[in-house]
Amino acid sequence: MDLTIKHAKRLVVLVIGTTVVLFGVALLVLPGPGLLVIAFGLSILATEFIWARRLLRRVKDEGTKLAEQALGRDSESKNDADTP
Repeated sequence: MDLTIKHAKRLVVLVIGTTVVLFGVALLVLPGPGLLVIAFGLSILATEFIWARRLLRRVKDEGTKLAEQALGRDSESKNDADTP
């Protein structure tokens, strides 16, 4: 009986998480925060699936790298503009 409830919970998480991820993919071409919604869907999936946890961790790491690069470029361009 307990195994059936566990499988049902995993199925519900799979359906909801996948739906949110697919909605996020649609928002990549429609107006809206597509990447944010995809990350939210992955976080839902990560509650039950190890592969989603690993993918979410990878997405977070890449996002952090991109943010650092963007901030680094912004500070470099400001410094270049200040010096004649």
